[in-house]
Amino acid sequence: MYTMEDVKVLRERTGAGISDCSKALKTCDGDMEKAIDFLREKGIATAAKKAGRIASEGICYAEVKGNEAVLVEVNCETDFVSKGDLFRAFAKEVANYVLENDVNDVEEVISAMANVTTEAIQKIGENIKIRRFAKYVSDEAIDSYIHMGGKIGVLVECKKGVSTETLHDVALQIAAAKPLYVNEAEVPASVIEKEKDILRAQIANDEKLANKPEMVKEKMVEGKVKKYYEENCLLNQAFVKDPSLTVAALLAKESSTVVKFTRFEMGEGLEKKNEDFAAEVAAQMKK
Repeated sequence: MYTMEDVKVLRERTGAGISDCSKALKTCDGDMEKAIDFLREKGIATAAKKAGRIASEGICYAEVKGNEAVLVEVNCETDFVSKGDLFRAFAKEVANYVLENDVNDVEEVISAMANVTTEAIQKIGENIKIRRFAKYVSDEAIDSYIHMGGKIGVLVECKKGVSTETLHDVALQIAAAKPLYVNEAEVPASVIEKEKDILRAQIANDEKLANKPEMVKEKMVEGKVKKYYEENCLLNQAFVKDPSLTVAALLAKESSTVVKFTRFEMGEGLEKKNEDFAAEVAAQMKK
């Protein structure tokens, strides 16, 4: 006999889908090694060796349908593959699955699309990972923006009343200016305290500033905090198309504001391969 944990282990070792792993274990009376051979013989485990390879390239992809929107990041091994039609079709399939189903986390998506992913790995010849997603369902205004062919992806939700043009401009703003929060209220107190501590330490270590009155020092700290908000809070940022306006002021003209946003930058935080373009092409030609 075999357990669900055995199915999970077999799936991790071979890259095969859950149903295929269950069938293999059942056929092989729960023997893990025989099950692996069974899957290999059937051609189902051809993705196994690829499953451990670094997938640090890829794209962000968005779909918007009515009052629902999805942003996904899907990773592969090389920039060459990330630009191909097969990989982009897979990213679209992932986005549509999330859009059409009630899913709570990426593990659910990975599990549900295991067979589809394995088939894509076999066709493309590289390891593929579904990394993350964001899904918006709202009666407010929603827009998406994909920059640089998928290197950056954005979803944004604003209050009704905002024009299509302004909504899209806000999406572009998010892509370009990299805000971390919607407004000052979202910034954790611990983040602000850390910024203050850093500046106080800088002042203490600067001979010209260390002897200034405490009131002057605190005003410098307050200025630093204000600058932090201006750089990291979307509504406080200067609008890139007209720096005389903040994003908040831009939206106020249309009696709107930002409800929330998501910004994905492809590969952020992932381990990268050190491989030049010539080697990447050569690797593709060998497959």
